[in-house]
Amino acid sequence: MSSMHTRPVRVLVVPGATEIAMEVRAALGHRPDIELYSAGIADGTHADLVFARHEPLPMVDDPEWAERLGGIIRDHDIDLVYPAHDSVVLACAEAAATLGAAVVGSPADTCRVARSKRLTYAVLGVHVPVPRVVDEAVLTPADFPLFIKPDVGQGSQGAVRVDGPEALATARAAGADLLMEHLPGEEFTIDCFTDRHGRLAYAGPRQRDRTRAGISMASHHVEDPDLSDMAERINRVLTLRGAWFFQTRRDTDGTHHLLEVAPRIAGTSAVARAAGVNLPLLSVYTALGIDVEVTPTPGEVSVDRALVNRYRHAYRYGAVYVDLDDTLLIRGRVNAELVGFLFECLNHGREVVLVTRHRGDVEQTLQRHRLTAIFDRIEHLGDHAPKSAVINRSDAIFIDDSFAERREVATTLGIPVFDSDQVEVLSDARV
Repeated sequence: MSSMHTRPVRVLVVPGATEIAMEVRAALGHRPDIELYSAGIADGTHADLVFARHEPLPMVDDPEWAERLGGIIRDHDIDLVYPAHDSVVLACAEAAATLGAAVVGSPADTCRVARSKRLTYAVLGVHVPVPRVVDEAVLTPADFPLFIKPDVGQGSQGAVRVDGPEALATARAAGADLLMEHLPGEEFTIDCFTDRHGRLAYAGPRQRDRTRAGISMASHHVEDPDLSDMAERINRVLTLRGAWFFQTRRDTDGTHHLLEVAPRIAGTSAVARAAGVNLPLLSVYTALGIDVEVTPTPGEVSVDRALVNRYRHAYRYGAVYVDLDDTLLIRGRVNAELVGFLFECLNHGREVVLVTRHRGDVEQTLQRHRLTAIFDRIEHLGDHAPKSAVINRSDAIFIDDSFAERREVATTLGIPVFDSDQVEVLSDARV
């Protein structure tokens, strides 16, 4: 890309608060040739905690959405728009000619097919097995259990098993409108990538071991020729570009049935990235017209996901004073999270000072643990000297495992004090 651009490629992720956006951030946030931007709802989302450049943008169904998006693209000289929600995928594809930046993803016709389950089954049903859609007019009690979900939806929202007419009525009242056979087998997601020439360059099946709110929280790679063949069949029918995925579920005979196709990355496609296939990066290159080669790393990979905490706070500081024993070093090992935070501070030009009563040779201890170059200065105190005596900045914060030490500094100087478990509050994850 360096030969094509004199600056990093500017990629705008829209919206910036979805699980899809989080994976795009993880995949692209530390690339030297890419500069990430985000747009979405201004308040109350995760986006401004993980993107350093976040712009307010109304919901995609707002009449001014496309115009406002175009304004952000012009104001920041955006090169690529990376849609990170199913509705935005379609909206961006349909508005691609007028946005003023290329859109990462597949053409509008493909996105329209993928946005509707009925249309997906109609287009692909003669090529791959799809669930049998049930006509409610001829429904009998013997047909239950069945499965119902919205024709247009994402993340398994509104998708439920129904065991009788009463449950069916409740699901319909909630907005589900596509009634189909119930498939009782395992569910799979197949992460795929199609290059700019239309060649399916990667298909990575994985089993969805545990899900929450439609997102796979635990997943592992599997080898299944039937799923690889299904990926090839879908790729021959639909015009796909960049990353995409499809989901299947087995029937009682073990046959895979297509549940949906989506022309975007899946929320848990980090499994592919862990295996050496960076789908967002490959998609960016494809949108830029660059040929790519996909070379997965050999070996089995699985993922297990959990919530991550990010915090907003009002602390403003120019210096960090930190303790050594039982804070930066715990049971003879380096507190890697705290060291990471200290490097964040150095990146922001903050002073980092070690304040310690360490009984041994401080320099030798730091050298043994590869910590010699972090600190702007080291204050080595005796047993009874107060730590507040060496903190000479009013814009400082103090980190120490000892409550007594923290209380003394807070009482004497009135600056914010923290235990090591609070470092995550201070950490800045924005890219």
